[in-house]
Amino acid sequence: MSMEVTAWNALYNAMHAQQDTRPFSRATLRRIFGFARPHRRYLVAFVLLSVVTAVLAVATPVLAGRVVDAIMDGSSQRYVVGLAVVIAVIAVAEAGVGLVQRWLSASIGEGLILDLRQAVFDHVQKMPVAFFTRTRTGALVSRLNNDVIGAQRAFSDLLSGVVSNVVMLVLALVVMLGISWQITLLSLVLLPVFVLPARRMGGKLARLEREAANHNAVMGTQMTERFSAPGATLVKLFSRPERESAEFAVRARRVRDIGLRTAMVQWLFVTALTLVGALALALVYGLGGFYALRDQLDAGAVVSMALLLTRLYAPLTALASARVEVMSALVSFARVFEVLDLTPLVQEKPGARAVPDGPVSVEFDDVHFSYPAADKVSLASLEEVAMLDTRGGDEVLHGVSFTAAPGEMVALVGSSGAGKSTIAQLLPRLYDVDSGAVRLGDVDVRDLTTASMRATLGMVTQDGHLFHESIRENLRIARPEATDDELWDVLRRARLDALVAALPDGLDTVVGERGYRLSGGERQRLTIARLLLARPRVVILDEATAHLDSTSEAAVQEALGEALEGRTAVVIAHRLSTIRSADQILVIESGRVVERGTHPELLAAGGRYAQLYRTQFDQPAADGQPASRPAADAAPAGEVVPG
Repeated sequence: MSMEVTAWNALYNAMHAQQDTRPFSRATLRRIFGFARPHRRYLVAFVLLSVVTAVLAVATPVLAGRVVDAIMDGSSQRYVVGLAVVIAVIAVAEAGVGLVQRWLSASIGEGLILDLRQAVFDHVQKMPVAFFTRTRTGALVSRLNNDVIGAQRAFSDLLSGVVSNVVMLVLALVVMLGISWQITLLSLVLLPVFVLPARRMGGKLARLEREAANHNAVMGTQMTERFSAPGATLVKLFSRPERESAEFAVRARRVRDIGLRTAMVQWLFVTALTLVGALALALVYGLGGFYALRDQLDAGAVVSMALLLTRLYAPLTALASARVEVMSALVSFARVFEVLDLTPLVQEKPGARAVPDGPVSVEFDDVHFSYPAADKVSLASLEEVAMLDTRGGDEVLHGVSFTAAPGEMVALVGSSGAGKSTIAQLLPRLYDVDSGAVRLGDVDVRDLTTASMRATLGMVTQDGHLFHESIRENLRIARPEATDDELWDVLRRARLDALVAALPDGLDTVVGERGYRLSGGERQRLTIARLLLARPRVVILDEATAHLDSTSEAAVQEALGEALEGRTAVVIAHRLSTIRSADQILVIESGRVVERGTHPELLAAGGRYAQLYRTQFDQPAADGQPASRPAADAAPAGEVVPG
């Protein structure tokens, strides 16, 4: 390894080590070894090959010196050629060992990345919805990418580097001292000049890199937000392209300036260390030549000393920054374990049972609930704040009770923020109640298996979320084994088959980020088709038509009629005229059920429901009587119009 390569390696390691001094415990180390245990055979082989590599690296300079001595002494051609063959064999062996070592390193590193990523991904999926509402997606993704890769380095580059460098250092030092202790000691005098700049300049470059990374992160956030469909629309609507461009240019210029400073510091650093290496070689050749001319040292020994010098400086420089690298790897592990240590608030109970077969009832029994505080579901580092918000824990549902018999529809109405969506989220157990019980088929949801609940419940939300995938894949989220015939059947029932058939790629049409290539009504009907494909026995509709125009709403209502037929339903309604056929309507205010009854009963009672109804349709009551129903409310009594 040349002095210049050694300088670049030292510079890279110092720059990319995380300057974090957070303490770590023995428990952290035990957990690290737990992840390493499945790869222990590869690790042992890897360490042994690292030792072999170090021995071979030191053997070559010694043999090169003997070749020079053989030539100077006039030894036989056969002997010189034999030494050359041995050097060639060592070179081939070193290349072969290096190839196997690289394969082992890649296997260990990539295997560890797979294990860590899988562990974090699976754990994050178990977290409550509150975790995702608080966490910045980019920060969480960084844990799966940057920190996992940083942790992986501890078992590949760092492990082999420490082992092979220690062995190489000891062997090189022993051999050099055996050849000439005077030259060896003088060579070590220059070592601080070689090592100290690596640490000092490396720290400076690390700060520059972090500053550039921060600016790049801000630019990345700006691009992510502005390049999305709603973000780009907002920029265009408020005529901000020039201002956005100016803000982006300021950050981009800062990154450019930092890049120029970094390039110059790197050049000065590498040039200085290369110069020091050249001076050390000059010292070896000068002093070694002086001793050789006085017959106090063989010429071959001088060559061996010069070649061994890089085997001495390179590992010493690497080991000088090894502590920082080790701490960096441990910090990466600690950041990964931070996420793994978050306890999921909703967990399947041992011995949980499946939802009973047949029609399913829904029951809320004196339910009290408060959203968890931030410290229960999140991390400050994932929210990218100095400390977590301590607010939370206030009760939002106070003794909610109702029952939906199999096949019945219960509608929830009330002011915004009254607790309707919270009730809807408790039913599929996105959260657990604080007290009381939510039951499916007369069984507490906390006693049911997650798989059976997901097969029993289907939910359509008001945003109609879709992934940036094809229509086929978005539908098959509900049932991966579904055939194309089944997909076309649910599209027909959702009144969407003609639209999809007219698309150039049909079922393979990619819907775009969050489905923005489709209209609002089309997105909703696609989510309803997905619900129909899942064939749930209980349907939850959370204001599924709240933001649609009348034409889209009519199409969605027809599709919802298919979705609700013969199923138990809990419907959150924004337009009150759509739930007049509900078997029971609950008026929710401030987390309490303040009224319950059928549509005619509640209108006749003249309470909160009647007030909401009059406000929505702008039909004031006369002489204290309930407001007359609008024409849309004059449907036959048996008609089911979901909301």
